Amino acid sequence: MHTDIDIQALMELVRQAGKLLYDREGSTHIRKKGRADYVTQVDMAVQSFFGEELPKRWPHIQFMSEEQSNAHLDPNAPMWILDPVDGTCNLIHDLGMSAISLALVEGGQVMLGIVYNPFNGEMFHAIRGQGAFRNGEPIHVSDQQELADSLIAIGTSPYQKQLAETNFALFRRLFEVGADIRRMGTASLDLAYVACGRMDAYLERGLKPWDFAAGILLVEEAGGQVRDYQGNPLIPTQPSDMFAHNGPIGARIAEAVSLEF
Repeated sequence: MHTDIDIQALMELVRQAGKLLYDREGSTHIRKKGRADYVTQVDMAVQSFFGEELPKRWPHIQFMSEEQSNAHLDPNAPMWILDPVDGTCNLIHDLGMSAISLALVEGGQVMLGIVYNPFNGEMFHAIRGQGAFRNGEPIHVSDQQELADSLIAIGTSPYQKQLAETNFALFRRLFEVGADIRRMGTASLDLAYVACGRMDAYLERGLKPWDFAAGILLVEEAGGQVRDYQGNPLIPTQPSDMFAHNGPIGARIAEAVSLEF
């Protein structure tokens, strides 16, 4: 079915939705879903936009999104997986590091993925078997081989504060063995940055499908690898820990750092 999707038309929809992220008033209307877990009027507006527009064009594809109940979905049927605003806390604080993440999953695989940061105009997309791209130009993971020279992205799992002790012990070790670490607060962009070689690896615990579905295809199609902390492939419709890397650096990290918790 993914061969019926006009990727250019889909990216144009994402660009249109991206304009909603400039609504500064909407981004200050906030409610909390949980500790450090926020939703704004912008999140809801973007979700509503796709909830209306996608069924018009592809009425037989299900729709999973962060800001709705997804209990009714059939995991075996094709579905869109949307994060309307990945990096809501960044949006609230006007950091310009938020993204729309949209993926199409069929047969347990991500078939296409788009990650768009409207604040700098970067549009990442990938189609299974056809490569990964940034603003239409092919991208590839880094060729970094040396752990001591690597830049590693991390996520702090802010919705799961009980993980702080083990998380930050891991981050300290990554800081010691690598060149440096980065925390951006937007999982889809962390993955996009691994895909285009800006980061050599990315680790975070407890992500949801909308956080990573599009991004894992970017990494894989750019020549990288994605696993959970136990080394298993990710199921794109299920929550998971995240260990994405360029290949060589992933092996070096696994040798230097314990990911068993």
